[in-house]
Amino acid sequence: MSERQHQVFDVSLNAPPQNGSKFYDDDGKLKRTGSVWTASAHIITAVIGSGVLSLAWATAQLGWVAGPIMLFLFSFVTYYTSSLLADCYRSGDPDNGKRNYTYMDAVSANLGGFKVKICGAIQYINLFGVAIGYTIASSISMMAIERSNCFHSKGDKSPCRVSSNPYMIAFGVVEILFSQIPDFDQIGWLSIVAAIMSFTYSSIGLGLGVAKVAETGKFRGSLTGISIGTVTEMQKIWRSFQALGAIAFAYSYSIILIEIQDTLKSPPSENKTMKRATFISVAVTTIFYMLCGCFGYAAFGDLSPGNLLTGFGFYNPYWLLDIANAAIVIHLVGAYQVYCQPLFAFVEKNASAYFPDNKFITKEITVPIPGSRPLKLNLFRLVWRTIFVIITTIISMLMPFFNDVVGILGALGFWPLTVYFPVEMYIAQKRIPKWGSKWVCLQILSMACLVISIAAGVGSVAGVIGDLKVYRPFKAS
Repeated sequence: MSERQHQVFDVSLNAPPQNGSKFYDDDGKLKRTGSVWTASAHIITAVIGSGVLSLAWATAQLGWVAGPIMLFLFSFVTYYTSSLLADCYRSGDPDNGKRNYTYMDAVSANLGGFKVKICGAIQYINLFGVAIGYTIASSISMMAIERSNCFHSKGDKSPCRVSSNPYMIAFGVVEILFSQIPDFDQIGWLSIVAAIMSFTYSSIGLGLGVAKVAETGKFRGSLTGISIGTVTEMQKIWRSFQALGAIAFAYSYSIILIEIQDTLKSPPSENKTMKRATFISVAVTTIFYMLCGCFGYAAFGDLSPGNLLTGFGFYNPYWLLDIANAAIVIHLVGAYQVYCQPLFAFVEKNASAYFPDNKFITKEITVPIPGSRPLKLNLFRLVWRTIFVIITTIISMLMPFFNDVVGILGALGFWPLTVYFPVEMYIAQKRIPKWGSKWVCLQILSMACLVISIAAGVGSVAGVIGDLKVYRPFKAS
């Protein structure tokens, strides 16, 4: 769910160094208590989110052979590179070396220099894109609730045209309000609610797919996916590439692993525990993804919708679809903040550093709230965060294409954050000799994933261009 979910998962407190004491770890922070099971739970709840909804569509583009194979390959690459990343939590000795608390800390400690800035830029661009994607996804789910009730009252054949713009604006207004709450992403119950909501709608989507297959008694689809004729030859190529981006998006979660590893107790060493947790969580996630993608494709074949719960492959039970889509909206309201708060903090921290004497940027105004703690209001925070949400909302209104945006985000984030930086950090950490067999194999893996990410990006951009040719902004659909 989050690029910087360590803010939700963090269990450490600032404390004076108490090396080797009963209550403090070697870095002077409160004793960590995380285990392989808590780490697995954190990863699974952070990962299973809106990306799962497009997997049936992705499988439909690739077919019964390539679809499951690509899901498995992405899971294997993610597990392998996450294992490499686990070895980079401590610099030097895996048991007693200096801890790196975040992904960026690990990049800085192992690679340093220009690569840290590149990594930061990719992260923040990705966060901006996710804000757009979540705005689109939430509005689609709110539209689906309205259309579902319209179909229920007027029949399945009714056009039930709905505009996404009012829902995007409503979502934007809510996010403007929540964005003014300092440290909103650190609210303790936020990750619990998000986990419950994501499992709710994912399970409903899976259950409806299984029920549809049981009802018809047959598996739809073909070995090679959607056929030429249903789409043109070029559309088939672009959509296949775009499907890779959708799968990559579902597996783009390496960025949170260092933060989760920082919650683990030792002994055994954190990297050993984290590798076990990564294996368990990737296995569980992949099984769930396989089930959702394959049963969705089996239920609808070439007609698999881009979003399993809003594409109206299902019409009944309408109340269950409403619950699922409401769960998506609730999840995304919180997830938007968890993703954006690190970006907000980055801009505000740099603004304060460059203009330390500017009262507009630095002055905090205390606003009393009856029956609650006073709210600390900062004018720069109010203006900048409001402008940010407005910009993401307007972009979402101009190109509300869920699958295209998911594909672009997957292409943008998967190779650099899940493959390139973990591989490069591992090579630097272990001092693997250049042109040695292991170095060559790691570079081949990285280059292969780069090619896949480029293909996914090209396919997704082609999808956006194609959709823009027929899309009329601010019209009901």
